[in-house]
Amino acid sequence: MQITVIGAGIGGLAVSQALALRGANVRVLEQADAIREVGAGIQISPNGARVFEALGLGEQLRDVGLQAQAVQLVDYKGTGVTRLDLSRLANQDYYFVHRADLIDLLAGAARAAGVEIVLNAEVEALHLDETPMLRLKDGTEMKPDLVIGADGLHSVARQSICGSLAPFFTGQTAWRATLPNVSGRAPEVRVHMGPKRHVVSYPLRGGALLNLVAVQERDTWIEESWSQEDSPDTLRAAFADFCPEVQEMLAAVERVHLWGLFRHPVAPEWHRGGAVLLGDAAHPMLPFLAQGASMALEDAWVLCDALNLPGSLQTRLAAYQTRRRDRVVRVTDAASGNAWKYHLSFPPLRWAAHQAIRIGGALMPDRMMGQFNWLYEHDVRA
Repeated sequence: MQITVIGAGIGGLAVSQALALRGANVRVLEQADAIREVGAGIQISPNGARVFEALGLGEQLRDVGLQAQAVQLVDYKGTGVTRLDLSRLANQDYYFVHRADLIDLLAGAARAAGVEIVLNAEVEALHLDETPMLRLKDGTEMKPDLVIGADGLHSVARQSICGSLAPFFTGQTAWRATLPNVSGRAPEVRVHMGPKRHVVSYPLRGGALLNLVAVQERDTWIEESWSQEDSPDTLRAAFADFCPEVQEMLAAVERVHLWGLFRHPVAPEWHRGGAVLLGDAAHPMLPFLAQGASMALEDAWVLCDALNLPGSLQTRLAAYQTRRRDRVVRVTDAASGNAWKYHLSFPPLRWAAHQAIRIGGALMPDRMMGQFNWLYEHDVRA
């Protein structure tokens, strides 16, 4: 097959390599003039790490990632709530990775598999007749056998397949920054939970950096874009009442990005004609379960597997959607429902909730970790 992938992100690069290894002729269109990512960290949980293993990239993931040991929940005043020991997971391949390092790894693997990556290739329109036709902003037209829309939140492919599906503002905004790990933080996630706010932090690049995401509830709308910058002083003011550990991190922030968090519906249809959606183009999700990258990786493997089934192209694309949609709906809903647990503002309720978590973590640690088995133990290779 002649396959064109729109978008050189995590999902687009992973599916392009997987398809090329199985014999497809794959071209990736990237609108930027270089494959680059903003300085930010992501988490690859065991379900996502299995796809790297399937692609023959498990060792490289371990090289660029930092293996996570725990998730620690902390009250915003600095009092520990509980520590979830990730060594209790059946599969302990849980990594913190700098997004730029992951993109470099996937792009190199895709090129080594024979994928052509075209830069400065902004898709202006996708027409779905008998054969899909892509038109680029420079006027170039392409007619591949299959178009894979891995083009993120503002997907051209999603618009062509199922039209406009308006998102709604969740009332939350997020700051993202990286900073030096001057405190020598161990490889664990820390979530500082406060009234209508929380701060997530974890180390990257062998522990040299810390990735920081700070979320605040507010009424005003902020543009849904990672490229929007904000003043570090605004970030520091929003979390001025958090504990000294958070203050130390915020004091080291020199550059920060701010974006609004919007809830998008999962696409009702993932394919039409010779086009199909993958990753955020099909199911954007809020960052409160750290599953955006892993879901895109799972999509990539299942789509590649489905395309090797017998039957018409439409039958194979329908099989892909059937295998994926219920799972991503569950993950999307779980991520959306997580934020309120971090943002309890009524002091007695927050104390009671944290106390319940504290007791559960102390008396039933395996049960606390077991609540994630449905997510982390999922193996798309099966």
